[in-house]
Amino acid sequence: MPIPAPFPHTAGPVAARACPAATVPLPRIEEPREVAPADARELSRLFFRRLHELVEGTPEHRYVRHTLVEMNASLVQFAVRPFRGRGDGGDLEDLVQVGTIGLIKAIDRFDPAREIEFSSLAMPYITGEIKRHFRDTSWAVRVPRRLQELRIDLAKAKEDLTAGLDRPPTVADLAAHLSLTEEEIIEGLVAANGHTSNSLDAPHSERADGRTESHCLAETMGAEEPALEHVEDIQTLAPLLERLTDRERRMLSMRFGEELTQAQIGAALGISQMQVSRLLTRVLAHLRASMLADPEQYGAVVPQQAEPQQEGAAVSTGGDLA
Repeated sequence: MPIPAPFPHTAGPVAARACPAATVPLPRIEEPREVAPADARELSRLFFRRLHELVEGTPEHRYVRHTLVEMNASLVQFAVRPFRGRGDGGDLEDLVQVGTIGLIKAIDRFDPAREIEFSSLAMPYITGEIKRHFRDTSWAVRVPRRLQELRIDLAKAKEDLTAGLDRPPTVADLAAHLSLTEEEIIEGLVAANGHTSNSLDAPHSERADGRTESHCLAETMGAEEPALEHVEDIQTLAPLLERLTDRERRMLSMRFGEELTQAQIGAALGISQMQVSRLLTRVLAHLRASMLADPEQYGAVVPQQAEPQQEGAAVSTGGDLA
């Protein structure tokens, strides 16, 4: 459908008020953003009435819808002003784009037959989209929406209770104020920690005089301790050592605790170096197999074969020294 010629300059809004929408030709507005606010309101009424008469997808429908968006773009600029000071949701251009999405939704849902000002419907849509943008993009860790909203309620409750109680509120105070359980308050407080995050390369702390410490947070974090890998082995080995005989535990203590040689151990126990070597091999093999086995299958130490006696000394690994 061809677009009618624009109104004469002197007849614009006046003609729109004087004639029904069906009989007034739509003006071709080259620069909709340059239209004065008073004229924009009058022209918007005319364009909204025509928008509801047109078939969606036609060239004229696209022109009318686009012109409405451009003429009412000042509403987006007005809605963005309170959010300019926030640095956690992107730059101003991003907020304008998000607000424009809300403006378009309002245009698509506006019904001129209800005879209300378009701005009354548009502003909640625009600010709603901006707030949703902050909710979805400003959190360092994504948490459920109910916890994001709870964080806002907790912040307001803390401010109100601090002023009334003259002290920071407790979890119980917050729960009573918001009619929630203490578990829900704790969950909200924990989730609030995910709203912001600091870089590991940022200065660790700031002094009272405004100067920052020279080290960063990463430098205060503990390094990986290799010895921790042996904790589980030690905890598994302890009950197995208790099942050994006194003689076997003494032999292990001298070998790995006092770091004596096999010859020195043999001299202390009255047996040969060869016997010490065989006994240590058997005990260590048994401990190794027991540590790798199912805990329910831990049994007594496997009976050891008696070694040939030497100079009358008892050498059985299951018995005490003679």
